Order: sequence, then structure tokens, then C-alpha cells
Amino acid sequence: MADRKESCKRQEGKKGISDETVLKIAKEVVVKFIEVGRLSPANFSETFAEVHRVVKEAAGGSE
Repeated sequence: MADRKESCKRQEGKKGISDETVLKIAKEVVVKFIEVGRLSPANFSETFAEVHRVVKEAAGGSE
């Protein structure tokens, strides 16, 4: 029981990153993929959506 309370306290104090930060990170990842030739600019929109979802999940958010 004490472990559960401690876990809740840690989660309450934990701050997630903002949506703006998630967008910036996703954009930078996709731009880097384009720069190194792993992605075509024509596929930006579908790839961006997938990268954004993964970054948001990794940051602890949910979609």
C-alpha cells in the first residue's frame, strides 16, 4: 500500500513536456530524415504523423 502511495506522489510531481515541444522534436526528426535522404519531402505529412505519435508516447503522453 505504501508503494502505491509513493508511486502516485511521484507521478503527481512529474511534469510532462508540452505539446509544442513534442511538435518541435517531431519536426526536427523528420527534417533530419529528409536531410540525410531517408525520407522524401513528398511523404512528409504521413511520416510526420507517425513520428509525432511515437514522440508523444515516448514523452509519456497519450493520443
